[in-house]
Amino acid sequence: MVRTDTEGRVAGLLLAAGGGRRLGGRPKALLEHRGRPLVEHAVGVLRAGGCEVVHVVLGAAADEVRERADLAGCVVVENPEWEEGMGSSLRAGLGSLASSGAGAALVSLVDQPGIGARAVARVLGAYRSPESLAAAAYDGKRGHPVLFGADRWADIAESAVGDRGARAYLKAHEEAITLVECGDVAEDYDIDTAEDLIHLE
Repeated sequence: MVRTDTEGRVAGLLLAAGGGRRLGGRPKALLEHRGRPLVEHAVGVLRAGGCEVVHVVLGAAADEVRERADLAGCVVVENPEWEEGMGSSLRAGLGSLASSGAGAALVSLVDQPGIGARAVARVLGAYRSPESLAAAAYDGKRGHPVLFGADRWADIAESAVGDRGARAYLKAHEEAITLVECGDVAEDYDIDTAEDLIHLE
């Protein structure tokens, strides 16, 4: 078997396909944060937190995102079914990672700029094996990013439907999740509505 650069490591998986329905149809990946598209910021966070390889799932306005955001070095995955919800993007991303040799995927969402590299590094540090299952916690409540060992990907993809992502899988395997408290280094708000745009700089 040929060993790849990613074999046994944790790859970043950024879900950035949403169309921003509650933002008047403004794709979240293209929202501006610190002078650059939000997707670019989120990729930088994953890399700074220790993910050398980053797969990015695009959907809404994918061509414009590719044009405006610097995604050099990323594996870009287009999800033609992005309107079905987050589950389809998670499936697309895990499918892209399937042949990468990575031991786990650290999944983050493009619309959570309050979660920075320190939280990513903490959750990444919970990786032990391809069976690993870990998640950031905020005051004890599970949030993102989430780490899925490669041995779990097929079952997670099978359960990822609609806009629920991996919620059903995580609920069914709650006892196996290592919670990593990140409330002291990150905030887990989402950019969902116009009122939330106050969080962007």
